[in-house]
Amino acid sequence: MSLVRLEGVSKHVLLPDDTRLDILRGIDFAVAAGDHVAIVGRSGSGKSTLLNLLGMLDTPSDGAVWFRGEPVRRMRRGRLDRLRGRNVGFVFQQFNLLAGRTALENVEMPLGYASGRAFWRRRRTATEMLERVGLGHRIESTPEQMSGGEQQRVAIARALVRRPALILADEPTGALDVETGATVMELLDEIASEADAALVTITHDLHVAARARRHYRLDAGVLTSFDLGASEQAGAADPTAPELAESVAEGDDAVPEGDDALADDAERAAVAS
Repeated sequence: MSLVRLEGVSKHVLLPDDTRLDILRGIDFAVAAGDHVAIVGRSGSGKSTLLNLLGMLDTPSDGAVWFRGEPVRRMRRGRLDRLRGRNVGFVFQQFNLLAGRTALENVEMPLGYASGRAFWRRRRTATEMLERVGLGHRIESTPEQMSGGEQQRVAIARALVRRPALILADEPTGALDVETGATVMELLDEIASEADAALVTITHDLHVAARARRHYRLDAGVLTSFDLGASEQAGAADPTAPELAESVAEGDDAVPEGDDALADDAERAAVAS
């Protein structure tokens, strides 16, 4: 059984001038436990909207989202919030850490909604996770006192502290230098493998995408599978290879700001939940 599955999913919004913006079109996609999937595409192609649907932060205009064989649309709001909180970990490009709060307080935050032993052990569990990502010496530091790489590791620790079954990473290395980004991806891969969690990475960086076992391209709201390994064997190992580079390059034909606005709203909802 798939962990999360999208069937015929489309997403559109109405713009202020009453025209319809189609963000995603007829997407069929499934992720199983232990999967590592990369989705590449240029800015505005619908990547963040797709991630929000996978993470049950948003609902499709058409089609259905299933989680562990159950249709999400039939779930009541409270149950859906609890399901997402227990099973989905979000890692955002801009970290979304709480300013003025220590690393420990940021990582401990999701456990404030836990129950029983998990709630009473939340401080210890958060400390152990920070140690796991190499920040045991920074638990009392605030985001303002940390580097970008350290902040991203705190964000990863916060996303994984409840041992989610599904990890959704939206441009997790976009705000980092190449070396720090590689370290962050190694950490995500390692922790996801240990927990047999599904890892879905949204990225425009082909080096990051290459770490995944399955690869997809999102272009003009249409998702298609892409065999990155086969392309490398055919001589397209260079990230500037035209087939994929065209999918991730910035361009004037990207979807307008409507998609970015949806992503921003969903990110704020994720931090608040």
